[in-house]
Amino acid sequence: MSRIASTLTALESAGRKALIPFITAGDPDLSLTVPLMHTLVDAGADIIELGVPFSDPMADGPTIQRSSERALLKKVSLRNVIAAVAEFRTTNASTPVVLMGYANPIEAMGVDAFAEAAAKAGADGVLVVDYPPEESHDFAARIRGLGMDVIFLVAPTSTEKRIQAVGEIGSGYIYYVSLKGVTGAGHIDVSEVAKRIPAIRKSVGMPVGVGFGIRDGASAKALSAVADGVVIGSRIIEEIEGSPADQVLPRVKALVGSIRQAMDSQEVTA
Repeated sequence: MSRIASTLTALESAGRKALIPFITAGDPDLSLTVPLMHTLVDAGADIIELGVPFSDPMADGPTIQRSSERALLKKVSLRNVIAAVAEFRTTNASTPVVLMGYANPIEAMGVDAFAEAAAKAGADGVLVVDYPPEESHDFAARIRGLGMDVIFLVAPTSTEKRIQAVGEIGSGYIYYVSLKGVTGAGHIDVSEVAKRIPAIRKSVGMPVGVGFGIRDGASAKALSAVADGVVIGSRIIEEIEGSPADQVLPRVKALVGSIRQAMDSQEVTA
């Protein structure tokens, strides 16, 4: 069983939902990436999504776009991100880490080289936004063959055929995009998400995490009532962006800790 699967199974047994924060590696500085990862864990994160900076992050809104731009200005590369995972693993052997990004850096590095380096560093999953499941069978097989999970996005507009395709080759969990638009945009209609999650979970046969538009403890609490986990990124990036360098860690810890507390106050009904 993968580290992601065992984490989600343990949470389910405990009647808790997964808190999955996202940060962009190298923002605000590469030297803070690993300390930020540990801070997220200390604040209650169950799985970390670590963003790989990219110049054209098409699914991301302005906040995460700016975080990628800041990291790229400091020459942060995919290899730097993988090295950060390896450093994190020297003192944390249990928290799953998902590398989240786009196809171009992986193709530039080479799929085999990327997969081997990510697995060696201790990554647990890979989410490539612009790899469609219908064209990712070889990639998914390579990643899974090295003991990592392959995570795909499902949107409100996804057809049943697309959801089934994701279920056939995806593993770990499904990332359900809660609204139409980019990260950080819009207002979540929890009732609409609640209508979709049971059917998606049944179709794919794995846990479903919900992301996009989660801004605070209240929205995370509401969604944790219907999903297996919540993903929060833009709001954390905003906290990083608006904090002096010496306040980044405590402010992120306070924010994520408040979200964890709100989620844990939710009576589990899903």
